[in-house]
Amino acid sequence: MPEKHLFEYAVIRVVPRVEREEFINVGVILYCPAQGFLKTIYEIKEDRLRAFSVDLDRAELEDRLEAFKRICAGWSEGGTIGRLSLAERFRWLTAIRSTVVQTSPVHPGLCTDAAETLGRLYAQLVR
Repeated sequence: MPEKHLFEYAVIRVVPRVEREEFINVGVILYCPAQGFLKTIYEIKEDRLRAFSVDLDRAELEDRLEAFKRICAGWSEGGTIGRLSLAERFRWLTAIRSTVVQTSPVHPGLCTDAAETLGRLYAQLVR
C-alpha cells in the first residue's frame, strides 16, 4: 500500500464585493511538505463573474491569481515572499485578508500523490 502524506489545501475565491461576503471559487492551493509540493490551479469563468453583475478588472484579477503561482514557484519568480520556505509561503498565501482574492480556511488531508490530489480537489470544488 502506498505511503500516505499529510497535505493542506485552501480554496481560492474571488470576492467581487467584499462587504457582501459573496464569493466564487476559482482555484485551489495545495501544500504537501513530505513531497516538497506547493502549487495552485485556477480558472476564471466569465459567466460566473457576470452572475454577480460586477465589473471587475479582468487583467488585475488575472495578475493577482498569477501572483499565487509565482509565489508557489518560489525564488526570483515569487519576489520577496517567494524566497520563504514552502510552509511560510503557504501560510502567507492562505492568511486571512479582506481583498478581492481570498482563500478559504485551510483544510488537512492525506494523499499519496499531491499533484493528483490537487487536480481532484480542483475538479470537485471549482469546476
